[in-house]
Amino acid sequence: MKIENGKVASINYTLTAPDGQVLDTSEGKAPLDYLHGAGNIIPGLEKALEGKSIGDSFEVDIPPEEAYGLREEARVDVVPKSQFEGIAEIQEGMQFQAQTNQGPQIVTVTKVEGDQITVDGNHPLAGMPLHFKVEVTGIREPSPEEREHGHPHGPEGHDH
Repeated sequence: MKIENGKVASINYTLTAPDGQVLDTSEGKAPLDYLHGAGNIIPGLEKALEGKSIGDSFEVDIPPEEAYGLREEARVDVVPKSQFEGIAEIQEGMQFQAQTNQGPQIVTVTKVEGDQITVDGNHPLAGMPLHFKVEVTGIREPSPEEREHGHPHGPEGHDH
């Protein structure tokens, strides 16, 4: 069986930044399961996995455009501290959900200057080329429920 649209694939992976820093890995954990073609993983990695079989191992470099996109300076904003009701101390690196014209969005605090808070709505990996080392460990048909929900469920099922 090969990875193709509509199949659940299981992969072990290590994701590294251009400087070699490990950003994420499945090492020491269960493989990552995803429904191929459903947008569960970044487009560049999904494209690289197309047609692979169990036991295939490979490395691939994914450009930002096929990962988390290019950085958009328009997604960086300075807002007054009063926008953060009920938060006693705001620090760099904190993340919040903000309501935007495009719906809910996660923003990261990048600078705190008095009552002015700089927030960045870009994904933390936006603009970064990514390197993946991947091993395909499983491929199967999805259950009807997984197909309907658009993602795989764990061994204990899934509660929406």
